[in-house]
Amino acid sequence: MEGKKKTLSVLWSVLAVLAILVLGMGVRYGLAKLRKEPKQVEVPEAHLDVTVMTAHAKDVPVVIEERGQVRPLNTVQITPEVAGNVVAIHPRLEVGEVIEKGALLFRIDPRNYTAAQAQAQAQVMQSKSALERIRKQSKIDEQRLGTLRRSRELTHDEYKRVARLFEEEQVGAQSGVDAAEMSFNQANDAYDVLAQAIALYPTRIQEAQSALAAAEAQVALATANMDRTEVYTPFTARIKTVQVEEGQYVAPGAPVLTLADDSILEIAVGVDSRDARKWLQFDEDAPASADEAWFSSLAQTPCKVRWTESPESQYWEGSLHRVISFDDRTRTLTLAVRLTAEQAQRGAGEMPLVDGMFCSVEIPGRTMKQVYELPRWLVTFEGEVYVAEEGRLARRTVQVVRKQGDYVYVAEGLKDGEQIITTRLVNPLPNSLLRIQQEEPVMEEHAAEASQ
Repeated sequence: MEGKKKTLSVLWSVLAVLAILVLGMGVRYGLAKLRKEPKQVEVPEAHLDVTVMTAHAKDVPVVIEERGQVRPLNTVQITPEVAGNVVAIHPRLEVGEVIEKGALLFRIDPRNYTAAQAQAQAQVMQSKSALERIRKQSKIDEQRLGTLRRSRELTHDEYKRVARLFEEEQVGAQSGVDAAEMSFNQANDAYDVLAQAIALYPTRIQEAQSALAAAEAQVALATANMDRTEVYTPFTARIKTVQVEEGQYVAPGAPVLTLADDSILEIAVGVDSRDARKWLQFDEDAPASADEAWFSSLAQTPCKVRWTESPESQYWEGSLHRVISFDDRTRTLTLAVRLTAEQAQRGAGEMPLVDGMFCSVEIPGRTMKQVYELPRWLVTFEGEVYVAEEGRLARRTVQVVRKQGDYVYVAEGLKDGEQIITTRLVNPLPNSLLRIQQEEPVMEEHAAEASQ
């Protein structure tokens, strides 16, 4: 009985589950019949509003722009060459004054140097007299030497005669022979002494001539020191520093004035060696020098110079002159840009280019052949630009050959006539649909504005 009850209980449970499933399916079917299909709505593809410019390849001259400070080509420090008190100075010896060439700057008390010059001249006269005396004495002694030679011969003959008479004929005495021999010896000694003195005359004359030359050198030194008591301007000079006053004692070695020659000005500018190698112009027709390894054929091209305090004003025109140095630490070439005083001037009432001004210098270089000029911001950090291709956005990887001012110049990656997107885009989706609003003017117009 218990087994039958359990079987009936399981059967009723299964029937209950089936009933619930059937009921659920019926409800679902009924709800499905009640649901209506939604209306299909077409969503248009989103587009980007952009402006474009047309790429045109062209030749662009390179301009290397660097900065430097104007300096006079020649700056001279004036140092006294003799010591003494300053007894006179130029009436306009002040910083900033321009003094003409050959003007007296200052005078040192010359009295000591005048006395030294007179003393040296007296020494010259004394040396000349001594030389003349030696020469005259030499001539006199040469004449005396002939007389002594004859005396020596006579005394020698007399000695031989007396000695022969005494030895052969027993005439005379031994004392007579001795006296004759003594006279001969004395005459011979006198001759030898004078002959030796005459042999030394060339040496004495040479010594006297050396003494005269030394005295004349002292005169030249004293005269030079006399001249050095007066200091003149070596060129038309601008006074940069003054450290001398009337009555002041000055000594050699201590600079008292600094003079600047403003007739020629130079600006030293540093150029990266890579830019120099690629873009600097060298005279290809200049013959290479086998005697020097240096930049001897640098083309002296005209350069534009602008004062950084007034960059919008009219520029000055100088010329590239030479390579000053190569810095192995920074890998830069230092170039000299030179201007004459006439080039540095402007019209009346306008500022000239002067010593100390900090300037920007535009150096014309070689020409880039068939490049595309783009604003800097159009090229991404990854070296890409966005272009419109069949109405959709595309990316182009480009090769930038130079950055110059606000523009970059692309050699590869673009095609002539291609539309470059000029609207600033932030992480746009590739192949996005584009709607072109307007086309920017051709970049030649920007280039013309930048060159002025």
